[in-house]
Amino acid sequence: MVMPLFDTASTMDASTAVPLGVSVPRADSGGSGPEDRGRANVACYAPGVPSLEIVYQPPGGEWRVQPLPNVTHGVHHGIVADLPPGSRYGFRPAAGEQSLPVAVPANGLDQDGSRPLLDPYGRAVDLRDGLLTSARTAGDFDWGTDSRLRLPWRNTIIYEAHVRGQTMLHPDVPEELRGTYAGMAHPAVLEHLKGLGITSVQLLPVHFHLDEPHLQDLGLTNYWGYNTAAFFALHPGYATSAAQDAGPQAVQNEFKAMVKAFHEAGLEVILDVVYNHTAEGGADGQTISFRGLGEDRYYRTDGHGKYLDTTGCGNSLNFAEPRVVQLVLDSLRYWVDEFHIDGFRFDLAVTLCRNGDNEFDPRHPFLVAVAADPVLSDTKLIAEPWDVGYGGWQTGRFPMGWVDWNDHFRDSVRSFWLADRAALESGGQGGSVAKLADALSGSAALFEASGRSRLASVNYVTAHDGFTLNDLVSYDRKHNEANGEQNRDGHGDNRSYNHGVEGPTEDGEILARRAQSRRNMMASLMISLGVPMITAGDELARTQQGNNNAYCQDNALTWVDWTRTPESHEMLRSTKRYIRLRKEFLAAQPHHFPVRDEQSYLYWYDHNGQPMSMERWNDPQHRVMQLLLGSDDGELAGLVVVNGTGSDITITLPPLAAEGTGPRMFELRLTTSPLHEQRQGGLVASGEKDLVEANSISIYRNA
Repeated sequence: MVMPLFDTASTMDASTAVPLGVSVPRADSGGSGPEDRGRANVACYAPGVPSLEIVYQPPGGEWRVQPLPNVTHGVHHGIVADLPPGSRYGFRPAAGEQSLPVAVPANGLDQDGSRPLLDPYGRAVDLRDGLLTSARTAGDFDWGTDSRLRLPWRNTIIYEAHVRGQTMLHPDVPEELRGTYAGMAHPAVLEHLKGLGITSVQLLPVHFHLDEPHLQDLGLTNYWGYNTAAFFALHPGYATSAAQDAGPQAVQNEFKAMVKAFHEAGLEVILDVVYNHTAEGGADGQTISFRGLGEDRYYRTDGHGKYLDTTGCGNSLNFAEPRVVQLVLDSLRYWVDEFHIDGFRFDLAVTLCRNGDNEFDPRHPFLVAVAADPVLSDTKLIAEPWDVGYGGWQTGRFPMGWVDWNDHFRDSVRSFWLADRAALESGGQGGSVAKLADALSGSAALFEASGRSRLASVNYVTAHDGFTLNDLVSYDRKHNEANGEQNRDGHGDNRSYNHGVEGPTEDGEILARRAQSRRNMMASLMISLGVPMITAGDELARTQQGNNNAYCQDNALTWVDWTRTPESHEMLRSTKRYIRLRKEFLAAQPHHFPVRDEQSYLYWYDHNGQPMSMERWNDPQHRVMQLLLGSDDGELAGLVVVNGTGSDITITLPPLAAEGTGPRMFELRLTTSPLHEQRQGGLVASGEKDLVEANSISIYRNA
C-alpha cells in the first residue's frame, strides 16, 4: 500500500504525530490532568495502510474501536478520551469511515477473527484469554538517588546471565522468586556476584519475545529469547506470579527494583538487545505488528517485495528507513531513561549497520546517531560484530565508542589450550604461541584500523551460544539431540578436547587434566588486556551435557546448577583468585592503552629470558613465552609465563636490573598447575631459573 502523500482524515482533532506511541496530550489539545488521566495522544507509524483504528479496553471496561483521524507523513494519530494506564489496546486497518468510538466483540477480535496489531512503541504487552495486546503503563517508580554507575571499561568484568536460568535451581532463593527479576535481585545472588568480583551483569534478552512456530510444534520454547516482538516491553514471563497477576505496571516495577538493587551492590546492568529482526519471521510468518503496519518500510526487501534476510531468522529490520532508526534509538533511550540501564549488547549488530547496498558501513546513520546522542553515547555499547549475510564478519571495524565481541580471542585460547593439546597428545603438531600472545595482548592490530585500542576487545572463551567451559574440556563433539533437529544444529568447529573420554567420567587423572584446562582458559581470560566476559555457571563448572546450542532448553540442562561438588568448589575458588589477581596485577596498566606504542608496556621473552625472535614466534615446537607488563609510570607490573608443552620446563626470568639495587625480585602469585598451594609466594630474582609445570600459566608480581 502506498503511503499517503498528504494528510487525510475523516474528523480532524488536536493530536500530534510526535511522540510515537501513547502519551499525555499536549496542553493545547486539551491536556490531561490528574482528574483526566485516561486522555491520551495516540500515534503510530503505519505507512502501509490508508487509515488506522485503535482497538482498546479501559480497565474493567468493554472493548471499543476508534479511528485515528490524522495522518502526518505516514504517522496515524488521534486523541482517545478513555485510555488510562492499565488499558489494553492494539491497531487495525480501518474498515469504514466511523469517527467515534464504537463497541467491538467482547474478546477484542474483529468479526473475521483477526487480532489487533501491537503498538511498535507499546510500553508493555498483555496476554490474556489468547489475545496479545499492547498495554499502557504509568511509569511511576521511586528510584531514590539511583543512577547509572558509569564504570570505566578498563575496570569492567562482564558476567553474561539469563534471568530465568540464574536462579531456577538456587537453594537460597525462595521458590516463588526463582527464575524472576526479583530472584535476580535476591541477596544470595547479589552476594555471589559481588564475591566473584564481576562488575557488570549482561542479561540475555528481556524484551518481550515469542516462541517460533516450529518450536511450539516440538513442545519447546525459545529459552534464550532472541525473538523479540516488542522493543519497549519487558518479557512478563520473567516476573513473579504476583507481579504478573497485578499487571504490566507491577512487572515493570519488579524489574526496576532489580536494577536498583544491582546498582546498590555496585553492579551494572547491561541488556542484550535484538533489533536485527522480529518475531514475525519470514514472509509466510505470523503478523503481529510491523508486517501489518507497513512491512516494506519496516523490513529490508530486494525491491520486488522479497525479504533480504541477513539474520537467519526470516527477516531483517530495514535500517535504511529513518523511522526504523528512530524506533531503535527511541527504544534504547527509553531503557536508559526509564530503567537506568547501563549499556547494551547488540545481537547480530552488523545488520543494524548495512547501507542501501546491503553492505556494512562503519559510518552508517544509526552509528552516527548513537555517537551524537548525549544519552546513548554515555552508555556501554557492545557489538556482536557479525551476521549471516554477505560480508557479515566485521570484528574490529565498529567505530569509536563501541567495543566488539572478539571471536579471535575465543578461537585462539581454545586452540592453544585444547585443540593443540589434543593434536600433540595424539602424536600430531600444535600451533605456535603467536596467536595466543596476540589474544592476551588485546588483539591490537585487529582494532587499530578503527582507531580504537585494546579496550575495544571484549574477550571471551564461552558465551550463551556454544559449549560451556566445562563442556569444552569434556566433549569432542556436540550433542544436541534434545533440540529435535537430529543434531544438525549448532557449531561444528568447537576447538574442544575431551581429554580422552567423551562426556562424564570417574577417571581421576582425566578429571584433573580437565580441571587444569579449565583453569588455563579462565586465567588466560583474566590476564588478557581488554574487557573479559564470563558466562554464568562457568565459575561453577556447569555442564550442558554437550549441547552447544541450547537455545530451546528451558530446563535443568541450561539452568545454573548451584550444587557444590569438589569440582565446582575448586573452579569457583580459582575463578575468584584470577579475578582478584586481575584487579591487582593490572591495576597500574593504562586505562586507554595506546595502539601504536605497545613497546612502552609489553615485552616478550622466550624460556631463556631472551627477547622473542620471529623464528620463535612462528615455531610450533616452541610453545613457551614470557610476557612482561609495564605501567604508565615506567614500573614493571609483573610477569606472565605460559607453558603450552606437555612437559615441565625450567625457565630463566628476564635479566632485569632494579635501579641501584641489583636484580629485581618476583613473587609467584599464581600457577594454574595443581601445585599452586605449595608454590604460591615463592620469590625468584630476575635472571634466575624457575620451574614451570606442563600445560600451565604462572604469574609473578614485581616484589
